[in-house]
Amino acid sequence: MKYTITIPEQFPTMTVKRGLEEYFLIPRKIRHFLRTKKHVRVNGHLINWQSPMQAGDQLELIFDDEDYPQKTIPWGQSRLVTVLYEDEHLIVVNKPEGIKTHGNDPSEIALLNHVAAYLQQTCYVVHRLDKETSGAILFAKNPFVLPILNRLLEDKMIAREYLALCQGTFPQKTRSFTDKIGRHRHDRRKRVVDPQKGQVAKTQVTCLELLNNTSLVQCQLETGRTHQIRVHLAHHGHAIIGDPLYSTVPASRLMLHAHKLTFTHPFTLETISVHATSSSFKKELERRSLPAHS
Repeated sequence: MKYTITIPEQFPTMTVKRGLEEYFLIPRKIRHFLRTKKHVRVNGHLINWQSPMQAGDQLELIFDDEDYPQKTIPWGQSRLVTVLYEDEHLIVVNKPEGIKTHGNDPSEIALLNHVAAYLQQTCYVVHRLDKETSGAILFAKNPFVLPILNRLLEDKMIAREYLALCQGTFPQKTRSFTDKIGRHRHDRRKRVVDPQKGQVAKTQVTCLELLNNTSLVQCQLETGRTHQIRVHLAHHGHAIIGDPLYSTVPASRLMLHAHKLTFTHPFTLETISVHATSSSFKKELERRSLPAHS
């Protein structure tokens, strides 16, 4: 694999050594290979490890198969992939409801496999959506960019916004839920609010529409716990309509949709913001005389 990256204008001046280690998060072993094999060039020239990188430079990295051994997965159906954004390093697609993000075993076909078929290459999950949830989801196209995107996610630099139709009405337009979330003691499929043993979870909720004791809300994640939005809303008396685990109110689908994904591209420092729509989510809202918003 060979990658040429133009250092963007906003990039702080730093040595090649520091840039590969702290910014590009290349593992120590692979940095050693890059150095000993002379597989790093700046502006086409072999460089000293302490040479500076600065805005406008062309950074060239060459990786051998032994650096990042290729992982193979079975391919799915490329026709099931709707692309929202794509470049050399990453791809954002619009996940339909009813499809897992990735399988539980290597032979199971999920969205990851469909994206691999579209790309004609292996790809990697950056974050996941529940099977019943639709919307924008990010994949890395190579193992080089994966840890960089994972760091953006951990540092809360990938903003994920959801639309949800839930039970009840909200006394105030904006609320913040910070209840810790843990595993259900008796049902492995479920999560519960667990103040003692749960993990920190933060969800910002804004009410958009009210009608007939239901609320259309926008949720923004500050953490990414399993079933986080579903558990937080249900715990506070606002279970998502159509939720097979946490609600008794039926619908044609789980009324949770990841409608917006925003982040700063790690190599160009451009703001990438994509919007995902869902025809099934929209139809259910229309059936209930609510505006789509997505």
